[in-house]
Amino acid sequence: MYLGLDLGTSELKALLLADDHHIVATVGEPLTVQRPHPLWSEQNPADWWAATLRAVDRLVADHPQAMASLRAIGLSGQMHGAVLLDEHEQVLRPAILWNDGRSGAECAELEAALPETVDGRGLHAITGNLAMPGFTAPKLLWVKKHEPDIFARTRRVLLPKDWLRLMLCGEAVSEMSDAAGTLWLDVGRRRWSPAVLAACGLTESHMPRLVEGSQVSGYLKSELARRWGIPTQNAEGNSRCIPIAGGGGDNAASAVGIGAVRPGEGFVSLGTSGVIFLTSDRFRPNPASAMHAFCHALPGTWHQMSVMLSAANGLAWVKSLLGAESEAALLAQAAQLTAEQRARAPIFLPYLNGERTPHNNPHAQGVFFGLANEHDAATLAWSVIEGVSFGLLDGWMSLGATPGEVQSLSLVGGGARSALWAQLLADVIGVPMVTREGGEAGGALGAARLAWLADGGTVEQVCLAPKVARMFEPNAAAAPVLVERSARFRRLYAAVCSEFTQA
Repeated sequence: MYLGLDLGTSELKALLLADDHHIVATVGEPLTVQRPHPLWSEQNPADWWAATLRAVDRLVADHPQAMASLRAIGLSGQMHGAVLLDEHEQVLRPAILWNDGRSGAECAELEAALPETVDGRGLHAITGNLAMPGFTAPKLLWVKKHEPDIFARTRRVLLPKDWLRLMLCGEAVSEMSDAAGTLWLDVGRRRWSPAVLAACGLTESHMPRLVEGSQVSGYLKSELARRWGIPTQNAEGNSRCIPIAGGGGDNAASAVGIGAVRPGEGFVSLGTSGVIFLTSDRFRPNPASAMHAFCHALPGTWHQMSVMLSAANGLAWVKSLLGAESEAALLAQAAQLTAEQRARAPIFLPYLNGERTPHNNPHAQGVFFGLANEHDAATLAWSVIEGVSFGLLDGWMSLGATPGEVQSLSLVGGGARSALWAQLLADVIGVPMVTREGGEAGGALGAARLAWLADGGTVEQVCLAPKVARMFEPNAAAAPVLVERSARFRRLYAAVCSEFTQA
């Protein structure tokens, strides 16, 4: 048995996986976010640990024999968060999360501080990314400026899942995929960057040691093994330790869970936000388009990721706006539109929460353009999913995939339940979309698989793609209209972006 722990923003999920790929059980424990000031987003790490204990205790209560067969633990989690520890490894302040927006000024300062480093490599060349408030490094610059006493007492900075690791095994360790999201990692070389750390007033001594996601990072504390009924001796009476794998950031772990671990394999996530994830065998940055280039959770592997900040969120918004029964009901109406009605639908800019890839514009806003008396709820629903699909196309283009490089993309997230949207995405991006059985398991399944790899499993044995539930091939007949409308979509953003102001 292998245990995957996935520390999300709204839930701590625990998943128990057998070595025949059967998911024995999953449990979740809710988490809440504190927003004490505008733009702030924080959580108390103690709440993460309490949720972890509750979740694993539930697994033990319901599946004691399975837990007694545990071989390894893997971790996945929300990226970019900052957990600050003192010299006694005590938490100094609430963790600053990935969706905290307070450090915009510090991003500009970091960009200015590293136009070139001593060896001629600036911030973008080292990290493969623009400085954005979501990343960890600007958060520490904010603490240094606004909470200098806290900064002075900081002896270690950990990412959220890596703080859980500290609690599980007593080791301060991170792994490449999550570390790449800090802006402190030399992503191409897979090691901490002294230059970027120095620009933040830090050194490598503040950082955890690094392992690959499939490597052993430490061993479960004996008191926790006893609490969870995990034998600490084998049948021969020898000491038995439970290894903890390096694990992965949430998207990298999700990719491991869905089998997207080889070059050209990837997925589209239609959650609240939208992500296109593509695995690569080399570091392929494109910071000019606000595309993320990170390490994957497996050795010698990287990934590219485009992120849009409002995807399925846009459909939920228009459902609420129109008073519709549900998103599914609204999409059912949109599915009845004729091709001519779709071609006359308004163009929708889906930037309800600003945008990241490719515009890196936190002030971007949503727009319906071309409204007329003929347009009804079904038309607006179509406009929304079309606009989100065009936004994802912008992200896809930023990845620089060559024709034929990608055979298909797995579709995950709540929006993946819509056949209408899946077909539209295949038509817009020009790549087959597939839904997979069990694809909703996400990062927790990937974490359990990384535990399996740390226990000696092979990528070929462990990182299988779940069975295809349905495939959506691009419809060539739909392409001409969509190409024209997507071009209009891009022209509209260019025409109005100077009018977006901070609300």
